[in-house]
This record gives sequence, structure tokens and C-alpha cells, in this order.
Amino acid sequence: MDKNIFIIAGALLIAVIVLLVLVGILKKKKKVSYFQGLKVRLEKMIVPMGSLMFSVIGMTVLPYLRLSNDINSRTSQLLSVWVIASVGYFGVIVVQAIKEAILKRHDIKVSDNLKARKVYTQIGVMQSILNVGIIILTISCAIMVFPRMRQIGVSLLASAGVMGIVLGLAAQRTLGNLIAGIQIAITQPIRLDDVLVVENEWGWVEEITLTYVVVRIWDLRRLILPISYFIEKPFQNWTRASSDILGSVYIYADYKVPIDKMREELTRILEASQHWDKKVNVLQVTNATDKTIEMRALMSAKNSPLAWQIRCEVREKLLVFLQKKYPEALPRVRLKMEKDIQEGLDKP
Repeated sequence: MDKNIFIIAGALLIAVIVLLVLVGILKKKKKVSYFQGLKVRLEKMIVPMGSLMFSVIGMTVLPYLRLSNDINSRTSQLLSVWVIASVGYFGVIVVQAIKEAILKRHDIKVSDNLKARKVYTQIGVMQSILNVGIIILTISCAIMVFPRMRQIGVSLLASAGVMGIVLGLAAQRTLGNLIAGIQIAITQPIRLDDVLVVENEWGWVEEITLTYVVVRIWDLRRLILPISYFIEKPFQNWTRASSDILGSVYIYADYKVPIDKMREELTRILEASQHWDKKVNVLQVTNATDKTIEMRALMSAKNSPLAWQIRCEVREKLLVFLQKKYPEALPRVRLKMEKDIQEGLDKP
């Protein structure tokens, strides 16, 4: 018994020393910028690494302990489960660290963030898939440690085809969403921070999971849709190829409106605006009715929020321009009375 205590104490002492050395190295390196990012990721791995280290040391020490066969067998099974769980936990943390290392190189907050949004979408979905795979594999291996339950673990790994058919019949829509999530990660019809018009609502893609998508509406409501929606139904993606976007403003005026002056005023407004990206500046007469003409002003912006701001700004200032400079060009209704009608009205 005394020998067992010394063996266990020695093993624990070795594990603690190794962990303390690792923690000391991480705390010492503070001024190297490259190491700083690596340090943060390694700090997250201390817990799973410590757990794995203690479980492996336990497995190594166990044969040297003088225990009965029954206790030795049960302890070995528990330590095996501990090792498997630690490896699974370590795998999840490694996937998270790899994700953070990749995303750190792509800033999604910049105006031209098309590439960053692609990477964020793919990495987010792939992380979910890998985590699910690691969890299933970990549970299967842990079950196989116990002889009476080994057949269940083997079935989880070897009967994927049969289980797929059964699950497919029982949960067709759920599996459909999972497959749609993988398809969206590869083809990317939508990405994080894309601007969409869906279900007659305008908003940004805030979150993409394996089963659903969260769209942040302009008034801060959240529209939650199954991910298969974006495979099966049409929707508008305003930032599919680029975050740049065109805005349009329609002005209705009388036939007397001076078109050239309106174009000059539009140019002046855009050049003075901080929301314009100095790319598109167009004013055209797009329609004419019996009462008014329709003018469409086109302008460009770096992203959809700026496009909304500049549209409101241009619309307001063009209306003020017409009111002050050319009030006769505002929409009006004309009535012309013929002479014979007027004479008939004048008779008693």
C-alpha cells in the first residue's frame, strides 16, 4: 500500500512540474508580437493538455500498482474513458484555435470585406461539422471501452449506412438543413454580413449555423430562417460580388423642370457628401406621364448603410432645391377650359 502511494505521488508530481513549466513559459513571453497570438491559443489548451497528461500518467502507473484484478480492470476502463474524453476535448480546442488563427488574418470590419466574409462563412460551418464528428467519434470510442457495450460503439461506427437511412426517414428536414449548410459553406450563395432582401425584409446576415440563418433586419429585429430556405427559394443578395452598392432616388416634377440644373445640383450634393464613393453620378428621365415626368438619380456607396444615408440625403436636398429655386417645376394639375364651354357656363 505504501508503495502504491509513492508511485501515485511521484506521477502526480511529474505532471504538476510539467504543467508549471509550461505555464511559466507562457507567462514569460510577453513582448514578442508573433508569440502573443500563439500564447493566447496555447493558454486555451492548458486544461485539455493537463487532463490528457494526468490520464496518460494514470494509465502508465496503473500496472505498477498492487491492486486486485477487479479493481484494476474497472480503474483501467475509467482511465481509458478519461484519456478518450481528454483527446476529444483537446481536438475541439485545436479546431477552435485553428479557426481563430485563420480568422485573425481577415478583418471583417473593413469596407471591402468580401474575402473575409467568404472565409468567416466557410470556417464557421466547417468548425461545426468537425466538432460534431469529434463528439460522435469520442462517444463511440468511450462506449467501446466497456466489453458489454462494445457492440453499441461498433454499431455507431460501422452502421452509418443503416443509421443514415433510418434517420433520413425520421428526420428528413433536419438532415436536409444539415446538407444545405454544407452546400452553402462550399457554394456560398450567402456569407456573413451579406445584405439580403428576404421575405420582403431588408437586412444583414448575422449568423450562419448548420441548421438556420439569422438575418438582422434594419430595425434590429432578427429574422430566423431554416438554412434550406436559401437553397430552395429565391432571394436578393445585394453584396454577392462586392460590398459596393448603387442607390436610386426618384423625383417627380412638372414638365417645366430644368433637367440640366437638376444634374448640376445632384453633382454638387454628391461632391459635398461624405457618403459618396465618387464612382457613380447619373440623373436620367426614366418616365413621362400626362401630369409629371419621373427622374431617377443614381449614386454609389461603399456599402448598404452608406447607400441608404446618401439616398435620403439626395432626395431631401433635391426637393429643397426645387422648392427654393424652381417652385413652378413642382407637380401640378392643369385645367384648360375651352371657349364654348366657358360661354355655356356664363349663361344664366
